[in-house]
Formats: sequence, C-alpha cells, structure tokens
Amino acid sequence: MKIISYNVNGVRAALNKGLSQWLEAAAPDVLCLQEIKAEESQVDTAIFEHLGYHHYWFSAQKKGYSGVAILSKVKPDQVVVGCGIDYIDFEGRVLRADFGDLSVFSIYFPSGSSGDERQEVKMRFLSDIQSYLSEIQKERPKLVVCGDYNICHEAIDIHDPIRNAKISGFLPEEREWMTAFLKEGYVDSFREKVKEPHHYSWWSYRANARNNNKGWRIDYAMLTKNLESRLKSATILPEAKHSDHCPIVVELD
Repeated sequence: MKIISYNVNGVRAALNKGLSQWLEAAAPDVLCLQEIKAEESQVDTAIFEHLGYHHYWFSAQKKGYSGVAILSKVKPDQVVVGCGIDYIDFEGRVLRADFGDLSVFSIYFPSGSSGDERQEVKMRFLSDIQSYLSEIQKERPKLVVCGDYNICHEAIDIHDPIRNAKISGFLPEEREWMTAFLKEGYVDSFREKVKEPHHYSWWSYRANARNNNKGWRIDYAMLTKNLESRLKSATILPEAKHSDHCPIVVELD
C-alpha cells in the first residue's frame, strides 16, 4: 500500500497548479490531504473520480480554512469523520479511513505561529489528540497517522535550529511532546529509512527559501510500532510544487 500525505494549502489552488496530473503519475493507493480550504461542493470531485478515487472530505465550519480529505483507490470499510472533540471538529482537522485491520488518518495539526492564543490551542490539541489516538488503538491497534504536524522534531529536521529555537514549530515543549508521542509506540517512518539531513517538507514563501532548501520537516506519516516490519520505504517529494509543502510517501508491504 502506497500512502501519500500532502498539505495542499488550498485544494482548488493546487488543482490549478497541476495537482491532478501529478496525482495520476504518482498513483498512491491512499492520498491524505490537509488544509484543503474548501467544502466538497466547491471542488470538482469528478477529477478524482476519473482517476479512480473514492473521496471523503471534512471541512472546517469557517469558510476557506483548514479541512482534511482522504482519497483512496479501494473503498474503505469505514470512514470516521472528526474525533468527537468539539473545538477540533469545528476546524475540520481529523479524518480516518479503515482498510481491513489498518486505519489511516489525515490530521491537520494547528499552527501556533499567529500568537499566544493559537499556541495554547496547539498545545491543548497535542494533548487531546494523543489521548484520542490512544483510545482508538484499543480497538484499532494498527494506525498510520499522516498529516501536517506543524512541528520539527529534531535539529536535523530544520534548516536553522539555532535561530528558530524559540519559534512555534520548534519550541522545546512541542519537540518534547513529539518525543513522548513516539515513545508511546509510534515510528517516524521517514527517519526509520533516511538518516541524512536537509530533507524538508515545508518552505516559507519568503526569501527564496525553497530554491535554497531552507525548510522544515513538519509533515509525517507516523506508524504504530506493530507496522514497523511492514515499512517498505518512506520518501519526501520536493519536486512536487502545488503548495508551500510537498508530499510525503510511505509504502507498506
């Protein structure tokens, strides 16, 4: 199973930049999208159906904001919209699809970069989503938690760890949360396969950051440890340019 996760920073904008042609060539079995910034009715979903995908959407209540989607070649056994936590579901941040004994999540973690209030929401989210996933694991122990986590875990995951040490996305408390999350029984699929630096999934639009590869690795496909033996490959696709993020790929046997 080939799973791709992609923060598209507006699915309609990404489609205008050639997303459908890229998707046809990449041909994942499952595509997890974040920050779709649209309702299903605003998207030409026939594009995805033509490529053979079932599609499921969860938009934020606020227009043009947040939202997640999952596309899959095989129809899921079950799709669960939201996580039952009001403030998270209001922003359309969690969507799950079950395929046999495997559950795939598309999650858009909040950013705290706009100020203290949103940073507080982010930290609350981190605690709540960890508890939620722990509960899910009791019934669905095999999880692939894809998404834009809005956190760089280690210094290797960010182009300038010194200057960004006090910036949201690389704060000590965020990084500590991710360390604790992994210790709870998850595997960072990309770091299992790739140990070298300078691999990023997001770049600022400012200062020619992408061309200079001054980026952050904030998009992940986290696997529960019971899937570690099935991990075939994990890659990042920086050449795909439909967003300020790029897609990440995980392949399971």
